[in-house]
Amino acid sequence: MAWTVWHLSALFATAVCFLFPYLRSQRRQDPSLHGSVETAKTADAVQTAGTVKTRTASASKVKQPYDAFLVLDVEGTCQQGSNFDYPNEIIEFPVCLMRWKDRDGGNASQLEVIAEFRSFVKPSWRPTLSEFCTELTGITQDQVDSAPDFPSMLRSFRAFLVQHKLIGTHGKRILRYCWCTDGPWDIRDFVVKQCFISRIPFPDWMTGDVLNVRTVVISHTSGSHTSGTQPQDDRLPKIVTLNIPGQLLALGLSPFLGRQHSGIDDTRNLARIITQLALEGVSLQPNTTISLRRRWAWMGKSGQILEQHLTC
Repeated sequence: MAWTVWHLSALFATAVCFLFPYLRSQRRQDPSLHGSVETAKTADAVQTAGTVKTRTASASKVKQPYDAFLVLDVEGTCQQGSNFDYPNEIIEFPVCLMRWKDRDGGNASQLEVIAEFRSFVKPSWRPTLSEFCTELTGITQDQVDSAPDFPSMLRSFRAFLVQHKLIGTHGKRILRYCWCTDGPWDIRDFVVKQCFISRIPFPDWMTGDVLNVRTVVISHTSGSHTSGTQPQDDRLPKIVTLNIPGQLLALGLSPFLGRQHSGIDDTRNLARIITQLALEGVSLQPNTTISLRRRWAWMGKSGQILEQHLTC
C-alpha cells in the first residue's frame, strides 16, 4: 500500500503520544536536561555556570546566636597585576549595621539594615592612586586627599559603634555582633596590613572570627563543603567560587545594584545576600579564623615597608 500524507500524519501523531510522557519523565529525573545559567564573561564573575533554582524562605525561624552583624567590604590601593600580598592601603571603609526584626527567644529569620557608616581614607605610604585603582573602584584622588587618615577614621567608626550601642565608651562589647565579609581578605589582609602600615594596634572591638558569606552561599546553594570543594556527582553544577553578583544569582535575587568595586555598593549587596540567607533558615555564625599575627615579606620594623620585596 502506498504511503499517503494522511498515513504519515497518523504515524507521527501516534509516536508523539507514546514518546512525550517518557521524555517528560526523563527530564524530571535528569538535572542535566534543565536550563543552566551562562558563565559570566567578566574576569571576576561567576567562574562556572550553575543550575537555576527557585529559592524559598524557611517556614520557621532558626536559632541565631548573634544580635547584630557588621557587613564590611573595603577598597584598597592597588597596581595592575598586584595580588593580596601587595601592601594595600585602605581607601574606603563602608559598613552596613544589621539587626533582627523578629528575634524571639534567640530564634529569628528577618534582618534589616538599620544604619550605615562610610568613609574614604587617605593613604600614607603611596598617597597617589594608580590609574588602574581609580578605574577599578571609582575612587578619585580628590576624595582620598580630603579624607581622614586610617587612625582618624577608626576613631569615627568607634564612635559609630558606641552610638548604636554595640560597644560601650570603654570599648568593650555590649552586644554580641559578628563581622561579615565576602571572603576572608577584608579583615585578615586589608585591616591587618593597614594597622601595621599606620603603626597602630589592631582594634579590640574588631577581633574575633568572621562570617565569610561567600563560603556560606556556596555551601547553601550547591551542597558542597564550605571550603568550596567540588560536588562528587558530575551531573551537579561545579562552582569554583562566587563573587557578589554570582551569589545574588545563586540565591535567585535581582542583579547587583550600583557599581561593582564601590565599597558601599558591594557592602549593600552583601547585606541583601545575608538577609536572604537568614530568610532561608541559615544560622549566621563565624566560619573563618582571623590571625592577627600574619606577616608578609615586605613587612620591616615598626611599619616599615621593604620595597625590595615588592613585585610591582
